[in-house]
Amino acid sequence: MAYKNILVIGGSGFIGSQVVAQLARSTASRVTVPTRRYERSKHLLVMPTVRTVVADVHDEATLDRLFDGIDAVVNLVGILHSRSGPRGSDYGPDFARAHVDLPRKIVAACVRHGVRRYVHMSALGASTQGPSMYLRSKAAGEAAALAGAGVAATVFRPSVVFGEADRFLNLFAALQKRFPVVPLGSAEAKFQPVYVGDVAQAFVAALQHDVTCGKTYELAGPKVYTLRELVHLAGVYSGHPRPIVGLPPALALLQAAALEYLPGRMMSRDNLASMRVDNVASASMAPELGVIATALEAVAPRYLAGVHAQQQMDAYRHDARR
Repeated sequence: MAYKNILVIGGSGFIGSQVVAQLARSTASRVTVPTRRYERSKHLLVMPTVRTVVADVHDEATLDRLFDGIDAVVNLVGILHSRSGPRGSDYGPDFARAHVDLPRKIVAACVRHGVRRYVHMSALGASTQGPSMYLRSKAAGEAAALAGAGVAATVFRPSVVFGEADRFLNLFAALQKRFPVVPLGSAEAKFQPVYVGDVAQAFVAALQHDVTCGKTYELAGPKVYTLRELVHLAGVYSGHPRPIVGLPPALALLQAAALEYLPGRMMSRDNLASMRVDNVASASMAPELGVIATALEAVAPRYLAGVHAQQQMDAYRHDARR
């Protein structure tokens, strides 16, 4: 089914920008992207069918205004870190706000405005019994996404997503540029990284094919890696591989606790808890999505080489005393 007006919440981020771009290229839909700050969405304005609106999507009155004339909604909002919740709670307040309360508000707005189509971003491994607040909050968000009366929802569960400007491989490449060795917690945890372009293609396919309504899909790449292998590849592709030292559980927990307090919060104890379960899909991607999974080796060397290129430019500037 074709939708004339699509609201993409979280559309200015790493994954959202790809989804919006593919919607603009492959459909005749007009796309609205709310953003907290205009500067974060300026890169989308080169697409003539895309408009951005400065808005607080957590405010229900604002949501009502955004839903005016909308036929379908895509929600890509997600965060990696949260404060801890009260004793006995399943997840902290930041996860609750972004992963649970926001989907509830979006679905409620869909019901109020007669919007019958909703596509929701979750995460591979989401479970009410998950080992981390992140995974438990994602499961609660899925339940909210599927609870709207008369709203046809599709839920996607991607593994870790890679691509230019990702915060995964690029982070490990940057760390190896700076440090002579990489101490790594949960080094043997398994991941099945999926290319950001494939994720975007799946979201667009969901809006084009009604057979996806009411279903939950896992999104993963063609190969499973350990975290150690991924960190090693990030170093090789960026031009500065370093020795990787796997940490025992106690030291990994201590490292994660320390990193929680550093700027940028590269790791948290909750992230470490998430890695207790393998981030691996139970099956290949569904054929109705039309996605042929892209190998990490076909894409990552190209964009991670930029880290190495920047290092070379820095050296040239230093030699030229600039």
